[in-house]
Amino acid sequence: MDEHGQRFGNHLLIALPSLRDQYFERSVTLVCQHDGDGAMGVMVNRPSEYTLGEVFQQMGIASEDDALQAQVVLSGGPVHPERGFVLHDGDHAFDSSLEVAAGLYLTTSRDVLEAMARGDGPKQALVALGCAGWGEGQLEQELIDDSWLLVPSRPDVLFQLPIAQRWQAAAGSIGIDLLNHASHSGHA
Repeated sequence: MDEHGQRFGNHLLIALPSLRDQYFERSVTLVCQHDGDGAMGVMVNRPSEYTLGEVFQQMGIASEDDALQAQVVLSGGPVHPERGFVLHDGDHAFDSSLEVAAGLYLTTSRDVLEAMARGDGPKQALVALGCAGWGEGQLEQELIDDSWLLVPSRPDVLFQLPIAQRWQAAAGSIGIDLLNHASHSGHA
């Protein structure tokens, strides 16, 4: 939380062209939790090398839904890359769910994957391996340093747009064209 008490949960962090970090360059991260101890989020535009079918197989979960099994699993961030995170909509939480916003959850438990495999999971969901984290004051400083653009979260960016379009579309939601944005930053 910054000195004005603002929390950035349920906002998208969009990497500005000036951010030259091999992991976060051109990334879009949903901030799922932000408080005085730091922030945690999940990148929503970085595909991993895995499909959901491979994850189901590794976990011993059966699914007959070929489209679901073909869904790309995202690389959610460099923290806990062995751990699965499911960002989903819906009117109820599963075990180990964090409510990001009304009707938007981040769940780390197996039961959401089992429900998805059975066909009675949330309508919209993305699965990611790993998450992103910032220590106390770190995210605020990175925003001051012009590493990120912060915009309100949008369901279409999270769930409907093709992965390759999410970076530009997220910034475009507030009228910014990142392809025409300077690749350096400075302060007057």
